[in-house]
Amino acid sequence: MAHVSGEVEVMLQAMLRQLFQSVKEKITGAPSLECAEEILLHLEETDENFHNYEFVKYLRQYICNTLGSMIEEEIEKWTSDQNQGEEFGYDTVVQHVTKTTQESKEYKEMMHSLKNIMMIVVDSMINKFEEDEMQSQERQKKIQKEKSSSYCTDNCSDSDSSFSQSYKFCQGKLQLILDQLDPGQPKEVRYEALQTLCSAPPSDVLNCENWTTLCEKLTVYLSDPDPVFSDRILKFYAQTFTLSPLHMTKEIYKSLAKYLELYFLSRENHIPTLTTGIDITNPNVIHLLKKVRLLNQYQKEAPSFWIRHPEKYMEEIVESTLSLLSVKHDQSHLVSQKILDPIYFLALVDTKAVWFKKWMHAYYSRTAVLRLIEKKYKSLITTAVQQCVQYFELCKTTKADEVLGHSKPCGNKQKTFYYSGQELQYIYFIHSLCLLGRLLIYTQGRKLFPIKLKNRKDSVSLADLLVLFTQLIYYSPSCPKMTSPGHLENYSPASMVTEILCILCDQKECAIECLYNSTVIEALLQPIHNLMKGTKAAPNCSETALIHVADILARIASVEEGLILLLYGENVSSSEEKSMAWEENLLDDLLNFAATPKGLQLLQRTGAINECVTFMFSQYAKELQVSRHKKFGYGVLVTHVASTAAGAVALQSSGFINALLTELWANLECGRDDVRVTHPKSTPVDPIDRSCQKSFLALVNLLSYPAVYELVGNQGLPDKEEYSLREVPTRVIDIIDRLIILNSEAKIRSLFNYEQSHIFGLRLLSVVCCDLDTLLLLEAQYQVSEMLLNAQEENTLETSDSHRDFIIDSLSVERNHVLVRINLIGGPMERILPPRILEKGDDPYPWPMFSSYPLPNCYLSDGVTRNADLKQDNDLGKLLLHFKMSDKQTEWIENCRRQFCKMMKAKPDIISGGALVELLEKFVLHLSESPSECYFPSVEYTATDANVKNECLSSVQQLGVKMTVRYGKFLNLLRDGAENDLTLVLKHCERFLKQQQASVKSSLLCLQGSYTGHDWFVSSLFIIMLGDKDKTFRFLQQFSRLLTSAFLWLPRLHISRYLPIDTIESGIHPVYFCSTHYIEMLLKAEVPLVFSAFHMSGFAPSQICLQWITQCFWNYLDWIEICHYIATCIFLGPDYQVYICIAIFKHLQQDILQHTQIQDLQVFLKEEALHGFRVSDYFEYMEILEQNYRPVLLRDMWNIRVQST
Repeated sequence: MAHVSGEVEVMLQAMLRQLFQSVKEKITGAPSLECAEEILLHLEETDENFHNYEFVKYLRQYICNTLGSMIEEEIEKWTSDQNQGEEFGYDTVVQHVTKTTQESKEYKEMMHSLKNIMMIVVDSMINKFEEDEMQSQERQKKIQKEKSSSYCTDNCSDSDSSFSQSYKFCQGKLQLILDQLDPGQPKEVRYEALQTLCSAPPSDVLNCENWTTLCEKLTVYLSDPDPVFSDRILKFYAQTFTLSPLHMTKEIYKSLAKYLELYFLSRENHIPTLTTGIDITNPNVIHLLKKVRLLNQYQKEAPSFWIRHPEKYMEEIVESTLSLLSVKHDQSHLVSQKILDPIYFLALVDTKAVWFKKWMHAYYSRTAVLRLIEKKYKSLITTAVQQCVQYFELCKTTKADEVLGHSKPCGNKQKTFYYSGQELQYIYFIHSLCLLGRLLIYTQGRKLFPIKLKNRKDSVSLADLLVLFTQLIYYSPSCPKMTSPGHLENYSPASMVTEILCILCDQKECAIECLYNSTVIEALLQPIHNLMKGTKAAPNCSETALIHVADILARIASVEEGLILLLYGENVSSSEEKSMAWEENLLDDLLNFAATPKGLQLLQRTGAINECVTFMFSQYAKELQVSRHKKFGYGVLVTHVASTAAGAVALQSSGFINALLTELWANLECGRDDVRVTHPKSTPVDPIDRSCQKSFLALVNLLSYPAVYELVGNQGLPDKEEYSLREVPTRVIDIIDRLIILNSEAKIRSLFNYEQSHIFGLRLLSVVCCDLDTLLLLEAQYQVSEMLLNAQEENTLETSDSHRDFIIDSLSVERNHVLVRINLIGGPMERILPPRILEKGDDPYPWPMFSSYPLPNCYLSDGVTRNADLKQDNDLGKLLLHFKMSDKQTEWIENCRRQFCKMMKAKPDIISGGALVELLEKFVLHLSESPSECYFPSVEYTATDANVKNECLSSVQQLGVKMTVRYGKFLNLLRDGAENDLTLVLKHCERFLKQQQASVKSSLLCLQGSYTGHDWFVSSLFIIMLGDKDKTFRFLQQFSRLLTSAFLWLPRLHISRYLPIDTIESGIHPVYFCSTHYIEMLLKAEVPLVFSAFHMSGFAPSQICLQWITQCFWNYLDWIEICHYIATCIFLGPDYQVYICIAIFKHLQQDILQHTQIQDLQVFLKEEALHGFRVSDYFEYMEILEQNYRPVLLRDMWNIRVQST
């Protein structure tokens, strides 16, 4: 039996007690142990708080931890093997994965372990219960002696008594109620029995043995002539529908549907005919309509919960409904004498067939409905088509005013108590129209055609039905203009047909199958042709009808296939479509290249990127999938494209960014257009509302530094004096202006949801500023930190003459977090970020706020080991000794590398400080003197400090210098005056690298001058060299000859003449198309779960790796680990840059899977430091990666240069 710690046992006991306490009433009300078990088994269906119970959360987490990875692998494996189509749905995947999981060894082991754990916990609870019970009995005996008469009314628990009462009710009282309900009993006795039945919990009644008999009797009593009695039975039915689970309510529903079916089939009941019409003041009609309405209300509610139950329950409900609606009386009567069928009464209470719309919405129920219609109940569709045909023939042969008389529901403003036969036919026609319109949206629905009608020689094809709909627009009369035109228009056949056709137009597959053929188009255009010839369009054709047709034609013409059809006809259209399909397939195939960094570089070098991104956006606008793999939509592709400057420009010019920001603004500020004013949007609980989460993540994916620089570089803020409430941001600079830098009253007043929108902006700022280059750019151009400090200053209250307190609210807390994040540099152990949430207690936010620098000391970590110079260690002495040995050059280099690996595994902390400086200097000096190790040629450089002193660094570089010196001083590695020395080093580097740059003309901002970001590698090296500018620059000159410099020192290859010209013009750095490309390839092979998690999150590993590498892991690793990353790549080779990133992902695997589940992976990876990761811990793993992959990686890294001819 499994071992359970005392702490876990106590925790589980508490969870079980909470669960049992919550369901106490349900269990104690059960008539038997079996019923109690049944209640617990179906608790999820009946208890809305089910998923909030701690025990349920524990089970979910337990299952997730044990089986989560296996389930994800199975889902990915299954979906990758399937072709997505109409017949392949959610249920198929769920059933397959569930079956595989339940048959697995892991599942059986989990169940065995869980069972053992719960047996221990339950045994312990039972033992404790028995002890408590004995103590309770002792207390009860004392109480009985003192107060024997008040046993049941004192402070006792009522659980036992309620159980016995319920048991007695079900077994004894129910039989008594059955007897009392008999028609032979006095009226008062029958009323009281029904009242008792309605007062009892429905679950008690439905669980008892006599329920079947009771159900049969209640169905019979629905026809009782006493209206009060039958109404009370309906009340019991309604109560059962509301309070009971589906497996119980479907029995009630079936009995009510069966009763109505028998009622309509019985010749004894006086059912109205078309001649008599329906008088809704007639008591019999009232009772019948109440029953139909109750049935209809359940029809509309059931789809919201039946997916949680076995499919057979839903099928039984569907079949009983279709069976009822297919009831037909003897057709030997004249039409005018026809007895009304059930469908007429359903149309009265649900004219627009909302029930059918809801049943067809989900694939789960739609499949069952269409399958049953096709096999057994096709007559339902046949009569609907027949009704539309009859109405159209009526419109053609009758004067407009007479037809209007038939359609009083659309024209009569007064309350109607009587419906004539003609009006009933019209209502049934509207119901049929809505039903058929919904049917045509779905492929399987369209397959039901052609339909064979009675008294008609030819079948009605799909095209025939669409032509009929089109003719209804012209021939059906418009409703007269009344005081409430909105209501009247809703039931106008022309407007309803237009709505149906517009829906079909908006769905490409529907439009092609239904509308894009010459027959339908000619029917639409025929009245217009008639008008152009000078003849009448149609008998009842109005200006409104022509406007409706214009709307449909405009929608057809808005799509290229439809426009070609309208202009050139069907024959030309088919050849054009083939050409377009070929072009789309080509672009679709090319777009697959954007799924990898190297593929994206190829697209940009060949000039195909703009067309591919435009195609991707056109598919996105149509809500279609891209790429034949059809796995995870656009996220990964957009992330890859947005990681490059040219890709960001292509996204902008395609309209993608405009559409993204418009959708964001609609969710954030406007809300949905279709939400009624009577149901206002709820106040968001999360900092970023769920409706905006998708847009937020899309922006995070988009705003890499290359994209930010191209989209906002060298641009000022709009900073208008006034903003219109209808002004929607369409550029990234507008989002910064309207949501982040709210430095004026005009901006604040322009927001409907100021706090929510500004929180969104601050959260976005927090994430994008994790890229230090983006932070420096925004700080240089817009003085972001000054804006935040001013806002904090304004958010204070004066408490005394000399003291002001900060107001603690969501905005000030968020601003405080962002201010600390953007002003403090440091790894996980070097800085402390204040939380974004308040704590319980008297002091909800103990973190000090500030409105000026410097930051409070509490945000600086005290546990950092700074400037540790352990040069005297004996092992390190041996390592340094190797630098003085005079072996052969190659042997000497390999020997040093072996010693370095040995030290990193055994005593990594000693490789730091002055010792690290000496190691790097001597090793790089020897490498730069070995021709076989040199990759770039030697470059003569003679400039002095005086030569570069008057040159200017960019504002981004200047701010980067200040940031570097702050960090170096915090580490006690830099002294006063370091700022000037680092500035000189950077100026020398710019001039030194400029000598090796090519001349290039490009529209990309990033290629129009010096490197656009800060040089984080030089800054890191300056701190490693303890602020010695001469050592630093001398080292860089030697290091620049090595291949490793191309991948560690990113400005080294900025528009470098050593790269092919098309690579330079693409603006993509080798770190992206080489290093991060192989990171993704190795990740897929080595850590497949993490790779899958990235794809499921719509995020690319290459983007976050590019950010880590560009800023040398600043803010992600502690200083000692940054030193080890640089030293490892220099000593062991540039491919170790790839292996270190793979090791990081392996280290983060559990966190990545967890954040994939909660859908914030990209935010987690960008905002969180790499807690617990040490380069030295993964040295053995990286050595294995080197053995497996080095030949391929180094070959590609060597091939980045122009090959000599």
